[in-house]
Amino acid sequence: MSSLTITSIQTNLYWEDKQSNLKMLEQKIHSIEDKTEIIVLPEMFSTGFCMQPKLFAEKMDGETIGWMKDICQHYGIILTGSIIIEEDNKFYNRLIWMLPTGDFGYYDKRHLFAYAGENNFYTAGNKRLIASVKGWKINLQICYDLRFPVWSRQKTFDKEMNSPEYDLIINVANWPAKRSHAWKTLLCARAIENQAYIIGVNRVGTDGNNIFHSGNSLVIDPLGEVLYHVAEEEDISTITLQKEKLIEIRERFPFLNDADQFTIS
Repeated sequence: MSSLTITSIQTNLYWEDKQSNLKMLEQKIHSIEDKTEIIVLPEMFSTGFCMQPKLFAEKMDGETIGWMKDICQHYGIILTGSIIIEEDNKFYNRLIWMLPTGDFGYYDKRHLFAYAGENNFYTAGNKRLIASVKGWKINLQICYDLRFPVWSRQKTFDKEMNSPEYDLIINVANWPAKRSHAWKTLLCARAIENQAYIIGVNRVGTDGNNIFHSGNSLVIDPLGEVLYHVAEEEDISTITLQKEKLIEIRERFPFLNDADQFTIS
């Protein structure tokens, strides 16, 4: 049975200041002493949750993608988080899944936060990204996606693998403190109902719109038990997840066998 070691970086962000954010994050990554395989950054880690994509969007061959490639190659890790991307004259809140080889996948945020006008500036994605690492299948999501359980819902069995569709959800966020109860509750719910680990990585600090973020980054096991939780302060945490524990929980409580069959389109 394989284990998977993941580091989350809960940090304040410089408002709409890419150079300062990349420098700060590189210093934090360099400070990690624990051996790790995946490093998770918050949503829009180079700018904060910004509604000015015309000013701050990059192409897929831009500086931040290059920075991620360099980091991954130098440290031999996978790096993920979302940035603002322009493609075909459209803007996306795009999560990048960067490998040490320089290869990458990406996920465009499906559920745009209309309450803050995100839907007025960005184009919604239309497909999920489930990455594979060491036999682990990882469902990658961004912030507001968390409120929509159908988008997260575990297919009962992957036909090719004869197993559940994924083992872990990673959600990167800029989730405001005033709705932190919803954030914590929904993370637990998604873990329990899908019998999967979940890692939610949120930012801290006050952004350029005077919105305070309390972090509350969490790692939760498939039974809904909290394995890691830090609020209010910047924090770097490394945790190792055990596949054996996941399989044991699913075998002891085979609830997914009773799930409804459906297709997400």
